[in-house]
Amino acid sequence: MPLSRRSVERSAADAEYTECVRVGLPQWRRTAYLMCGDWHQGDDIVQRVLTELYRNWSRARRADNLNALVRTMLMRRLIDERRRGWARVLLTDLLPERPAPTAPDATDRLDLVAALRQVAPRQRAVLVLRFFQDLTVEETAQALGCAPGTVKSQTAKGLATLRGLLAPVRTDVPTTMPTGKASGTPTNVLAHGS
Repeated sequence: MPLSRRSVERSAADAEYTECVRVGLPQWRRTAYLMCGDWHQGDDIVQRVLTELYRNWSRARRADNLNALVRTMLMRRLIDERRRGWARVLLTDLLPERPAPTAPDATDRLDLVAALRQVAPRQRAVLVLRFFQDLTVEETAQALGCAPGTVKSQTAKGLATLRGLLAPVRTDVPTTMPTGKASGTPTNVLAHGS
């Protein structure tokens, strides 16, 4: 018995969605981790975003820039999660084991991620998008639904907060973030992966 046209279209849409998630998932997980500082919580948030994306896939798949749409959904969900009081509730008295440092700058990365967790959610979102995902001021403003001037001020405030948090721990923190590319992305301080 041949498949109906609707079944064929649904199969194609499901295959498109699966491919989108396969390609984008590693980047979305890293972004969520950097925003909340916890892989499990980050994965939960990413899963909620992916569920929402699937429910709205027929509309979302027509977006001009699907990756930007998902990134915006993720950043908004992460900011909303941090605003809720229950996000600060600890369900256990045991901390999860952390992976052993594998690179010489793993300590720096852990210090930075710990400090990043203490930055206000909106500032943290701007810092992650600007310096980890290498977005422009305009792209960041679009992802967060704010003005470019807001991105600039939140970036300045977020960097000032990070410097203040890292200064007591490290005495050799530069006054500006070291860059590895002409675009101003920090050098491997935010390494890709756990």
